[in-house]
Amino acid sequence: MKLAVLGGGSWGSALAAQLARCGHEVRLWVREPRVANEINARHSNAAYLPGIELPAGIQASTDLERAVAGAETAILVVPSQYCREVVRRFAALAAPDCTLVSATKGLEADSALRISQVAREERNGSDARIAVLSGPSFALEVARETPTALVVAASDPALAESLQRAFSSRAFRVYTTSDVVGVELGGALKNVIAIAAGIVTGLGHGHNTVAALITRGLAEISRLALALGGRAETLSGLAGLGDLVLTCTGSLSRNRALGEALGRGQSLAEAQAASPMVAEGVRTTLAACELASRAGIEMPIAQQMRAALYEDKPPREAVDELMLRSLKRE
Repeated sequence: MKLAVLGGGSWGSALAAQLARCGHEVRLWVREPRVANEINARHSNAAYLPGIELPAGIQASTDLERAVAGAETAILVVPSQYCREVVRRFAALAAPDCTLVSATKGLEADSALRISQVAREERNGSDARIAVLSGPSFALEVARETPTALVVAASDPALAESLQRAFSSRAFRVYTTSDVVGVELGGALKNVIAIAAGIVTGLGHGHNTVAALITRGLAEISRLALALGGRAETLSGLAGLGDLVLTCTGSLSRNRALGEALGRGQSLAEAQAASPMVAEGVRTTLAACELASRAGIEMPIAQQMRAALYEDKPPREAVDELMLRSLKRE
């Protein structure tokens, strides 16, 4: 297949490598000429995937039109805050039947829309050729060909199955589902909980506290996802529990790392400046709280993270309030 990967950060570069190893013709769109030149000349992206040799078959370009020309499928892997702009440009350049797969794990902060909903708006209201890829997957480990399992969701089962066949390999196993809502919300909202898990670690709390956050975090993610049309089995699967555990406990988690910095006393600006990579949970926290408000769903962890991130609430105070909430049945 001819594939375009839109976004040359760690996850975009790792997915481009995976797809090239599957034998596809892969064009990788990046914003920075320096990154494109490095990928094409040295088959590396040292800033985002240090120590990884990328397949020679990846062609990087800063020209979006060139990247999507003739592509049968495009994979969107840019931070959520840029998705609408990129999808709008993509829609004007790509063939109408080109499939768009969102691999962005976030929500549009201003509208609280899922990225597939943003794509549908920018593609004339149709979701016939839109899918979502998510699951527990650190980019560096995918690039190293560490065995990984993900899930691809599409309203059309035939589309999901065709993507499953195209993306899967010995080290990259893809499952299918039609639950786009559950997969997308699980992938986005786990980042909010991961910031909280990082904060409690930065504060010096132990495994008990992180385990409690994961468990109660899954409960509030599931409440919201089910209220918005997701399915319970999705939230107990790869895109829900699997990704939540990985992101809350793994040392490669950028959202957990940001939370740890906050727990140790750094400001949000200082924590964000420490890495070139975007911690999606920061902006997704706002969208999560907005969706919860609209649906009448209680999300206490997300609400405390909003207070800590945007209202100057001391992280220790936010954690204390979670522990001191009124007692209730599980």
